[in-house]
This record gives sequence, structure tokens and C-alpha cells, in this order.
Amino acid sequence: MIRRTFLALVCGTTMLAACGFQLRGQENYAFKRLAIVGAPPVVAARLTRMIEGGSDTVIVQSPANADAVLTLSEARGQSVLTLNLLGAAEEYELTYILNYRLTGKDGAVLIPPSAMALNRAMTYSTQYALAKAQESELLYTDMENDAVDQLTRRLATVHSLHPAPGQQTPGVAPRAPLPPPPL
Repeated sequence: MIRRTFLALVCGTTMLAACGFQLRGQENYAFKRLAIVGAPPVVAARLTRMIEGGSDTVIVQSPANADAVLTLSEARGQSVLTLNLLGAAEEYELTYILNYRLTGKDGAVLIPPSAMALNRAMTYSTQYALAKAQESELLYTDMENDAVDQLTRRLATVHSLHPAPGQQTPGVAPRAPLPPPPL
């Protein structure tokens, strides 16, 4: 029994190592002090936990004390996705957009104004209106968390607080093709 468990553990570990699995590890941001401006409290709190917990960068309250300033704003939307035979909404599309911009202490643009657009589909029934309202809030929270995770990876693409021309991090617009990865 012990031998079988050990063999299963070794095989599982070997398979994970072979597929390229690697823990996220410590992030190395170009800035050591970051100020977050304009973010809703929930987004700012999660972003603070992600950055301070996964790097040696600290979040400061005053932009004057920061190496870089991250300006955030969010937008939420809802549109009808499908209708039933009677013309009542049967499915909604929930949209969450996080707009962001990163500037250096001296005003240099490190990441130009960019946006992340996320969406989720949600079925709807008037019979369960209260439950569906709670479900939509859970979906928005999930999209906020996804956006913060993506934003922390996006901030890691900044390699210098004073980038040379042509070495700047390009902006990203929703539903636009991403820039080619560096080779």
C-alpha cells in the first residue's frame, strides 16, 4: 500500500515537471513604491495584496512618495444576449472594463492608457430574480479578480522607469490583437 502511494506520488510529480508546470514565484517590478489612484476600494485592496504579497514592491498612499503611479477606473455593463419567444430576456452578457495607465514619478508614460474588457454570459429567469441578481454580483467579482490578476502580469512587463524610445510597453485596447511577444 505504501509502495503504491509513493509510486503514484512520484509519477504525478514527474508528469507535472514534464509538462512545464511552475509556481508563479516572486515578481520583480521595475518600481519599488507604487501609488494606486482612482481604484474602487475592493480592486485596490486585492491589487495591494497581490503586489505586496508577490514582490518586494510596496503600495504607498501619496503619489509624491511613489516611483510609479497607477491610475485605474472601471465600468460595468449588461446587455441582452438572447430573447425567448415572448420577447423576454433569457440570457444576459455582463461586461467589466478596467481602464489603467502607469506613469513614472517624473510623468513619463510607462504604460499608455489601456483597457481590459471581460465578459460573462448569465441565464435569467424572472422567477429567480433575486438569485440572479446575486449571481451577477458574483460574476462581477470574478471578473474583477481576473482583471487584477491580468493587471499584475501586465505591470511586470515594465522593465525600466525610463524606457528608451521604442522600448516602451505598448498600450492594449479591448478586443484588439495583442502586440507580438518579445523574442
